[in-house]
Amino acid sequence: ANGWDTTKWGVSSALLWELIGTFTFVTVILGVTSGSHATAFAGLVIGLTLAGLHFAIIPVTGTSLNPARSIGPALFSGSVAIGQLWVFIVAPLIGGAIAGVVAKTRIFEKD
Repeated sequence: ANGWDTTKWGVSSALLWELIGTFTFVTVILGVTSGSHATAFAGLVIGLTLAGLHFAIIPVTGTSLNPARSIGPALFSGSVAIGQLWVFIVAPLIGGAIAGVVAKTRIFEKD
């Protein structure tokens, strides 16, 4: 299950790492699949981004970036995981929403 060592990391650190990670991942997905930037390498870029984010965030929170991936393991892992589960639901929702708003600003469009 996802979770962080409370002696090393606070709730705000975990929330921020998950939020920034999800924002980055969704922004990359929206960027490489937008009409003006679609490429045959989109899958590779998305996969490498996901791998890089996992390498960066696993030491902090175990990395989720997806609420659905966090809920099941937390339910079977016990009270600590369930107590921290809200971070793995809230942060990706906020990060993904911010990425969507950024994409709506047409930042990926060519001039």
